[in-house]
Amino acid sequence: MSNLLESILGAQSGGAVRQIAGQFGLGESQVRDIIGQLAPTLSRGIQENTRQPGGLDALIGALQKGSHDRYVDNPASLGSPDATADGNSILGHILGSKEVSRELAGRAAGNTGVDSSIIKQILPLIAGLAMGGLSKQTTQAQGGNQISDVLGSFLDADGDGSALDDLIGMAGKFLGR
Repeated sequence: MSNLLESILGAQSGGAVRQIAGQFGLGESQVRDIIGQLAPTLSRGIQENTRQPGGLDALIGALQKGSHDRYVDNPASLGSPDATADGNSILGHILGSKEVSRELAGRAAGNTGVDSSIIKQILPLIAGLAMGGLSKQTTQAQGGNQISDVLGSFLDADGDGSALDDLIGMAGKFLGR
């Protein structure tokens, strides 16, 4: 997840952070704080989705077809209505409901001091950046084993360096239903 966060924050030498800051009249440090608050929950949401039947295939398909890397490569694209619509679609898939998004925005507002109405507008953009960062990481990995390594490190929920125990846990949960 830290690689994903670094990818978001470092996109185009911080251009994504600057774009969002300018778009919402915030300081870059405030945007970094907001991203720091939102990214872990988005990452867990993506991980949780991959645990559902067909979820990993759906993630790989979305990364291959979604063109989300445009948000990382061209931060100005975050200012378009399409970026918000795309981000809202991603959020619906990752978080499942608007209530979860509202709760996340409320928590981030409490921790950053930025009004939750602004964070609700930023949240879809961060979701698009998160998918863009993950897309870039998998695209840069040449070949199946490296893509597996990237997704494997992302799916390593407990951070022990192995996704195997996490995948076994996922299978156990699925079979135990």
